[in-house]
Amino acid sequence: MAFGNLLLNTRLGFALIGALLCSPFVSIEPAYADLRVCNETGNQVSVALGYRAERGWQSEGWWVAAPQQCAVVYQGDLNSRFYYLYVADDIGGGAWDGSVYMCTRDESFTIFGVEDCLARGYERTGFFEVDTQNRSDWTLQLTENRDAVPEGDDVSGAPLGDESGSPDGSDAPPPDDQTTPAPDSPATTQSSD
Repeated sequence: MAFGNLLLNTRLGFALIGALLCSPFVSIEPAYADLRVCNETGNQVSVALGYRAERGWQSEGWWVAAPQQCAVVYQGDLNSRFYYLYVADDIGGGAWDGSVYMCTRDESFTIFGVEDCLARGYERTGFFEVDTQNRSDWTLQLTENRDAVPEGDDVSGAPLGDESGSPDGSDAPPPDDQTTPAPDSPATTQSSD
């Protein structure tokens, strides 16, 4: 009986040592969901983000994405269906923009509120809408022809899922009745990974 216990303890000891030696190679990391912008162009771009936060509308910037690189502009699970982006081509000029106006500035920023940007000393910038279809993770591909194509989108560029493109009102910033919309902006489509 003593020999049986010794053998059992020895086997358990070897199993425990083996598990401890292998544990650095097997780690369980939590899955993170993010909003990523991937730059598939030949120029560096700068990205500004707008979204509804706990304190109301918020805009933040700037994230820089080198050519063929991605920038995580919102880290963690996406809590809203709609996010808003403005992306400037740092080398060639031009932008991926839209007709949803939020406040920005040239330096790094976090700005609360979308009203009276100029009176508060900020720039008033047109953002385009990204419909995440209520998914917790989203990647957007920026292409040379000024399209914003979601990763995993079909070849035609048509958005997947709900194609209405209009928020139910809870995630959309208030309309800006004091100015006219921006001139025609480049076509954009969105989808998930």
